[in-house]
Amino acid sequence: MQTPIVKVIIGHRRVGKSYILYQLINEIRNKEHDANIIYINKEDIAYVDIVSSKDLHDYIATRLMSKRRNYIFIDEIQEIEDFKVAIRSLALNDSNDIYITGSNSEMFSSDLANEVGGRYVEFKIYSLSYMEFLDFHKLNNDDESLEKYNRFGGLPYLIHLPMREEVVMEYIRSVYSTIVLRDVVARNNIRNTAFLEQLIRFLADNIGSLFSSKSISDFLKSQNIRMSPTLVSEYADSLASAFVVHRIERYDIIGKRLFERGQKYFFENMGIRNVVAGYKPQDRAKRLENIVCNHLFYCGYEVTVGTLLTEEIDFVCTRAGETLYVQVAVELSKPETIAREFGNLLKIKDNYPKIVVSGERSFENTYKGIEHIYIRDFLTSSVTPKIV
Repeated sequence: MQTPIVKVIIGHRRVGKSYILYQLINEIRNKEHDANIIYINKEDIAYVDIVSSKDLHDYIATRLMSKRRNYIFIDEIQEIEDFKVAIRSLALNDSNDIYITGSNSEMFSSDLANEVGGRYVEFKIYSLSYMEFLDFHKLNNDDESLEKYNRFGGLPYLIHLPMREEVVMEYIRSVYSTIVLRDVVARNNIRNTAFLEQLIRFLADNIGSLFSSKSISDFLKSQNIRMSPTLVSEYADSLASAFVVHRIERYDIIGKRLFERGQKYFFENMGIRNVVAGYKPQDRAKRLENIVCNHLFYCGYEVTVGTLLTEEIDFVCTRAGETLYVQVAVELSKPETIAREFGNLLKIKDNYPKIVVSGERSFENTYKGIEHIYIRDFLTSSVTPKIV
């Protein structure tokens, strides 16, 4: 805190961004009892008249105090047109300590960097990790708790609700509707909401599958839903920008480059995914791969899907110069499954760590030098595997 760098907190709605702002405000007040704090929450009707960059600048300018530090907090700033212009002006004064949150990544990328001359730092906020979920809800680390996490996801507000499926899913459904309507449809002027809903349903039903925009378009066409590859790409980009899904690119392990075509999609929040697609027993493998992917993001990894000639590696992860290869399997009881999951990793001819994460606790800890990690152990780790 207390730096001229603009602090940007991004993540989808109801993920806890406002709570973080409140924590920061309280921390400042504890250290500086007469701190000049200016707070705007664009979801509060009290700030409904702040709609443009000029409105924003004028509102804040009348509340600034000279010869002392001003702490400026703006929640869901993307609701203000051309907000970057006001932020640029306010950031010129080193006495202004600025914190903003938003629910759309595209609005906080290169444009903001250009406006403030690169003087900003971005923090991505995710739904609760499994460990945070246990802590919030005072749960033991057991299979029942993992099932709840798998079913409901990690929205922080769930702590205020009885953990009954009909209550929780109704709340998650309302959050999902808000995200889609405000951060996808309205933000991108999407007119064909029926197509958008079909695309979201398709992605929810096929998490972890490799697709291109054309292959999705062709499948939807087979279901009598006509959506061009260009439109599929635009809609999918909108969903990723609103943090509904993670779009995971393909990486050529031998050539060390990203492929231009083919991605996988995973949901940022499992509860939202289950609201869309339902919680079906036959989707266990998909859900497992999704929560593994999410945990890798929580641990600070950049995540891609690996391609090794004709083989696929579920996740190639990089963090601070490290690389980690991850395979995911529901069970490891069949020889062919063991051969596939461990065998693909054994074909990678480098010395970076490689792990298999599974839903099977009884399988041995290592297999031919590759570490096996049970899913609950994986979700309670920072994913720094042993070199064996």
